[in-house]
Amino acid sequence: MKRMRWMVIWAWAALLFPVAGVHAQLSGIDEDPILVRVKAKLVSMGDSMPVPYANIVYPRHRTGTTTNASGFFSIEMLNVDSLIVSAMGYKSRTLKIPRNYNETTTLTFFMQPVVYAIREVEVTGDKNRPNMEGIPVGKPSDVPVELRGDSYNEKPPVLAALFNPLSYWQYYLSRKEKQKREVREAVALEKNWEMHSRNYNKEVVKMLTGLNDEEADDFMVWFNAQNVLPYTSTEYEVRAAVRHYFEEYRHINGGK
Repeated sequence: MKRMRWMVIWAWAALLFPVAGVHAQLSGIDEDPILVRVKAKLVSMGDSMPVPYANIVYPRHRTGTTTNASGFFSIEMLNVDSLIVSAMGYKSRTLKIPRNYNETTTLTFFMQPVVYAIREVEVTGDKNRPNMEGIPVGKPSDVPVELRGDSYNEKPPVLAALFNPLSYWQYYLSRKEKQKREVREAVALEKNWEMHSRNYNKEVVKMLTGLNDEEADDFMVWFNAQNVLPYTSTEYEVRAAVRHYFEEYRHINGGK
């Protein structure tokens, strides 16, 4: 009778102790959450490029964050929790944080791109064509090709008088060609003077010499009369000339 009693006790012990051990292990894991600052990066599984501006949701606190332009994010959470990630063009996924995560490391998670199948689109239709009826047709010109347009903008060489005398004398005798050259020279001169005025003006002279308005005017009148500064001068040439002739100007005026 005693033997039967001990057998029953040992049978119950064999059933109870393993279950208790497993329960102790599980409860030991669940009862030890740690607050960590997770640093991670989202990367596309397709081309290993970063996934920018993805939404990171922490369900426990109903908070979250987003990845930056390089795919990085940082969030504070319990190491036993998970994050829900969603990004345009990628499948949403749940991120599990390793229980032995070290805050000095940066995790990398891969996102799977979503491929959308698009049917072939065929574009059909008739293009509107302009009505060409009633449009006048121009007449061909009787002027030789060599005499048209800007053929005489460049001065012809002396040999042109022998091989192409018409072109040569057209350049020198044609009133129209002379007017075109004068207009071109005037436009070029105006552009050069416009650029020249940016490099040479009263403010520049005052800065380089330390003169006031009235003194700068007097110096510029004297300097312009020297006629040593062509309008094609560069900024460096203007500054060098002003400094050089200002010393001469001071010497002439008794060092003032």
